[in-house]
Amino acid sequence: MSDQKAIQREYTVSGMTCGHCVASVSEEVGDVAGVIDVDVDLTSGRMVVRSHGVSDYSVLAAVTEAGYTAART
Repeated sequence: MSDQKAIQREYTVSGMTCGHCVASVSEEVGDVAGVIDVDVDLTSGRMVVRSHGVSDYSVLAAVTEAGYTAART
């Protein structure tokens, strides 16, 4: 997989209120196979995910597992 080009996608996450929320979302999404990097901004609710071919469904399911909702932007 290291020779594949990484894909960057942006999402909006709703319901986060603190640093623990950011950590929970980052951890769940980061555990998805193929995810390289997750950057979550609490103030804007913006999440940027860099991955090797991870589907939106997998990312959104991980956010749901963390207890929040998200949408692709």
